[in-house]
Amino acid sequence: MSIHLMLVAAYLPADVVTQGQKLALMKICDSADDETRLSKPGMKRVRAWVGCGEKRCTTIVTELVAKGLIERVEVGMLGRRAVYRVFPLGVPPIPSNDDLDARFQAADAAPKNPNKARSGITRAAPSKPAMTHEDIDARTREDLDVQELAAGEGVRREPGFHGWNPDDDEARVPPVEPQGFHGGNPKGSTGGTPSFPSSTGVLPFPPTPAADAAGEPRGCPKHSTPAASCRGCKTNPRAERAARERERAETERQSQREFMENWHADQAQARQVARDRPQDVEAARQLARQAARAGREGLGDARSPEK
Repeated sequence: MSIHLMLVAAYLPADVVTQGQKLALMKICDSADDETRLSKPGMKRVRAWVGCGEKRCTTIVTELVAKGLIERVEVGMLGRRAVYRVFPLGVPPIPSNDDLDARFQAADAAPKNPNKARSGITRAAPSKPAMTHEDIDARTREDLDVQELAAGEGVRREPGFHGWNPDDDEARVPPVEPQGFHGGNPKGSTGGTPSFPSSTGVLPFPPTPAADAAGEPRGCPKHSTPAASCRGCKTNPRAERAARERERAETERQSQREFMENWHADQAQARQVARDRPQDVEAARQLARQAARAGREGLGDARSPEK
């Protein structure tokens, strides 16, 4: 570990190395020897210091070699770390406070973007940091004074909101009816805000589109006044169609359930008969075999070319 070499790398200016290059160089210097300046940092350690990927870390090390800050003594291989020599052209000195002040003054005076810099224009000095609330109030008063004098008023007002609204005889909005509306509304507000007239009748509820096609009756017989659709008592055509569909599905399920119950009963009866009368079952099997044999013989005689 070489603290001296690491401090030298840490004080390198920004126009020499970037932040990523400085971190990688500091790690290589941290692993270097004071006398030989040879270092075996390892790619994992350099990546951990810089905080980048493997390819980017390799690129940064190559950039440091191109700038002459390090040189490769041995190339790294599988199971063996690469060896670097730090500052092969000579170790730079650690800058003093005067050198740092001069560097920072030059950096502050230089434009942030040299391509957009304008010659002959000096930047204004930044405002001093406010220490107390009195500094902020004084700065706010100065800004208001400058704005009012620039506007030509010449009167300084205190910052903040005024205490009241002016009391004028004339209202802000004249009490007249807007143009384009009728003069009054007999069923609505009188003399106030204009509004549209209210509805004079009740439109009938339209029937369902499929009511005529399905031959369904219009209206609900449970009401004194026939209604085209009554969802309260579920007499509208859609609800009736849904009820009929549910009844048909329930009837089909019931028939299937009865068929399965009868089939299971027949199977249970057949098994009971086979257990109680095995001789009858064997006789039925013999008859079935004879019938099957006779059927095959008859089919063969029918296919014979002599007949």
